[in-house]
Parts: sequence; C-alpha cells; structure tokens
Amino acid sequence: MKKKVLVVDDEQDQIQTVKYALESLTDKYEIIGVQDGWQCLDYLKNEQPDLVLLDMMMPGLNGWQVFDAMQKNDLWRSIPVIFLTGVSDPVMKNTGELLAEDYIEKPFEAQELKKRIDKILHIS
Repeated sequence: MKKKVLVVDDEQDQIQTVKYALESLTDKYEIIGVQDGWQCLDYLKNEQPDLVLLDMMMPGLNGWQVFDAMQKNDLWRSIPVIFLTGVSDPVMKNTGELLAEDYIEKPFEAQELKKRIDKILHIS
C-alpha cells in the first residue's frame, strides 16, 4: 500500500516538482498537493497522510502556523512533518530540525528528499 505524502506549498510548480521527483524514483508514495495552510488543515480533517512536506513561507497561514495547529490536534500531532523551504536561515533551520522530523532547503536534490522520507517512514 502506498504511503500518502501531503505537499503544502503555495507554488504549484513546487508541488509538481516534488510529485515528479518522488514518483520517478519510487512507486511507494502517493503525492497529494495543496496550495496553502488552510487547504492543508481542511485536508487533515478528512484524511490522514503518512507525512507532510510543509513550506514555511506561504501567504495567509504560514508553515509555522500550520505546524502549530497540527501539534494542538490530538489526531494530527503524530503525523511526521518535514519543513521544505527556500529560507536558508540558520536559526530557522535549527528550530525546524528541533520541532519537526527534518528541514530541507529548496532547491532540493530528489534522491536526498526520497532518502529522508524513506527514513522517517521506515521504507527500505
């Protein structure tokens, strides 16, 4: 059974890049994309992905706010989160790595992204 990976990014091109990159490397993931934090929270009300790739810088509800909302919900707090962001700030990176499962800067390398997701979801 495929693992569901929810990609939350305000740039549709980024969602498509992640989808293409992961699906070209493995058939073990189903990639679902939403374009803002509100859509992410709406999705989580109905579905439980196995992992969330979360952009930090989005209009409306940013990645930190989405992450905070997930942590406050008993059903969502156990969903692993990887921050996937264009922000290359050492403080944000340290905070992201401390709070979430991982922090990956854009542009990412497809094999590395897959490797990190595989590790978190225990895929070999």
